[in-house]
Amino acid sequence: MIRISRSSLATVLAALACTLTLEAHAAGDVEKGKDVFATECAECHSVREGKNKKGPSLFGVVGRKAGTVADASYSDALKASGITWTPDKIDAYVTAPKKLVPGGKMKYDGLASVAERTELLAYLATLK
Repeated sequence: MIRISRSSLATVLAALACTLTLEAHAAGDVEKGKDVFATECAECHSVREGKNKKGPSLFGVVGRKAGTVADASYSDALKASGITWTPDKIDAYVTAPKKLVPGGKMKYDGLASVAERTELLAYLATLK
């Protein structure tokens, strides 16, 4: 019998959940996600590395700590959030930005469609 500590088990389960989440989001259609980005995000965000608009570039956003893109303007609330942009956090933020980060300054009410968010996340995961 193999014995494993609770903290080690929790770490393994968290890693597995993250992997499954990434796989679920990867199942989205990247081309459709690109279209969702163009419609919902492109006015304020670029996908080019180092090119910020009203909001920061989303190049390399998956796995990045919130509020860390050079020369981008962030709210104090977002900088203090401690968020790392995992697929789950991006999904929650795109769903309801003001709910995830109260006091944030992103002027976007959210994207209700689960399908469109899945496509968007698939596209964002390619930006690296």
